[in-house]
Amino acid sequence: MSESVPVRCPACRREHVYTAPSYPCACGAPVTPSLDGTAGPTPVAHRAWDTEWVTVSCGSCGRRDQWPQPELGCPCGAVLRIAVAGTVSAPPPDPEPRPAFQPVTIRTARDAVTAAALYLRWLGYRDIRRADQRPPSGVGLAARGLVARVDPALQPASRRDVECLWLTAMTEDSGCVYFSLAGYAEDARERADALGVPLFVLDLTGTPQPVNGPADELDSAGS
Repeated sequence: MSESVPVRCPACRREHVYTAPSYPCACGAPVTPSLDGTAGPTPVAHRAWDTEWVTVSCGSCGRRDQWPQPELGCPCGAVLRIAVAGTVSAPPPDPEPRPAFQPVTIRTARDAVTAAALYLRWLGYRDIRRADQRPPSGVGLAARGLVARVDPALQPASRRDVECLWLTAMTEDSGCVYFSLAGYAEDARERADALGVPLFVLDLTGTPQPVNGPADELDSAGS
């Protein structure tokens, strides 16, 4: 049964009776927060995620879940947070870490494209496909909001190669990333840094290695 407590608004001194809402537990039983009738309401001045939720146990199965913090809106305009007995505000759960990247050994140019596509998927990009616009050399890949170039050539990628990829991304209003087997010329790396293009070198194990700041950020944060 839902619990009710008297509540006095500290702003206008108006008296209310607040009834705690019930929520359905995964087991099917209703879960109702136990209200602390001895603690006065707290006016809500600023919203913060870690104060919006409370952890409440199901009386039937013992399962602990997060439910919205009980609140009451007073006609005077004040929003009052109602204290819950025996609970504290629950912080949001930590995001699950990404699993380790599983590379594929590179023996052919096709393997290099496969390794780059798997890495982009590991970063969080979906719907990876061959790009509609073919690059001057290598293979173009595309995903939502991204174009990529996989360069299996035996010579380092040039400044012009980096600029061509960046211009393609600009025309498609998307980000870009470059994968090379042989690395990059010095002026190519400098230009990529200036344009914010992530550069990766594909080693023979199939693991892309970031070689500039934008690539480090993409590797750490994902899509």
